[in-house]
Amino acid sequence: MYTKSWNLFLGDYKLAKRRRSEKYKKKLRKAIIAWAILIALVVLLIYLVIIGIQALVGLFKDKKDPVETKEQVKVEEFIPTPSPSPTPTPEPNLAIKNVSESGETLINNVPVFSGYKVNKLETTSYISSENVQSTYGILIDATTGNVVSQKEGFTRINPASMTKILTVLVAAEHLKETDLEKEVTITVEDTGYAYKHDLSCVGFSNGETVKVKDLFYGTILPSGADAAMALARYVAGDEATFIKMMNDKIDELGLSSTSHFTNCVGIFNDNHYSTCADMAVMLKATIENQFCYEVLNAHKYTTSRTPEHPEGIEISNWFLRRIEDKDTGGEVLCAKTGYVNQAGSCAASFSIQASGKPYLCVTAQAHSAWRCIYDQVDIYKNLAK
Repeated sequence: MYTKSWNLFLGDYKLAKRRRSEKYKKKLRKAIIAWAILIALVVLLIYLVIIGIQALVGLFKDKKDPVETKEQVKVEEFIPTPSPSPTPTPEPNLAIKNVSESGETLINNVPVFSGYKVNKLETTSYISSENVQSTYGILIDATTGNVVSQKEGFTRINPASMTKILTVLVAAEHLKETDLEKEVTITVEDTGYAYKHDLSCVGFSNGETVKVKDLFYGTILPSGADAAMALARYVAGDEATFIKMMNDKIDELGLSSTSHFTNCVGIFNDNHYSTCADMAVMLKATIENQFCYEVLNAHKYTTSRTPEHPEGIEISNWFLRRIEDKDTGGEVLCAKTGYVNQAGSCAASFSIQASGKPYLCVTAQAHSAWRCIYDQVDIYKNLAK
């Protein structure tokens, strides 16, 4: 009985204690929540007070010192913007002439006369040497543009393949350096045109893909009609358009009253004509272009390797190779020959004599290629000082 009563007492005590503990915990939780809410309200109130104070200060500054605000706006207005991307550098153009720092036109670093007009003077002599058998000829002092000596040098001739001098100039003036490494496929029209008219060829095959650079050298060194036709087509799309470009260049040089071309290779045609004087001017204009100078100065060249020609094709400027060991009193640096039945052998060349003076020489209607060379040797040696 006693034990039972004691247990009941303990049970009531523990129950009362647990209830007091739970009641205390509830009060504690309520107190914590209340304090948390109070603190949050205080923080919010402080934040609002700070925002209000800043707004009042800003308003006061705006009213007190409006100039400062305007200056601030000005500073923001002139914040530098990023520079635009630089304009891409244009590709190097093959038409650029070789000139000195002072603006003088140069050929092989030697100054030559400006413009494209040559002067026949009272002192101009007649080429009377019996050793000069060409019917037509002219020698021009390239420093002054004065005609030193001439033999029907202003009479109409058929320029034959000297025409190709202008072909490479016009092509170069419409291309960029990067074009030289591009490729052109030789067509049946290119080779067929050459075979049909019995013209000199480089020897490219139908369907062969060659570099544009090869076409320039092929046009000049072996006087390749296949190369000239492909070059004209690459530049202008077709020969007819290219021929118009050539005649436009003739007009630009001031030669349209005495020169006119009907094709880009030099085939005989009554309307395809020039003079020795005009061809000298065209040669000057062409070799003022550094790339064209290099082409007309080359004695030998090997075309790029192709499946059709694994070793390339070796071509030569036979005029330069044949005259290089002759006594001309200087060095013939550039040349282009020509031949058609109706006009005989002809050539246009550029020389720098031992004196350092540059000369242009053109002869036409010699009875052979060797005779043409010997005629120019005689002219340079005896008339170019």
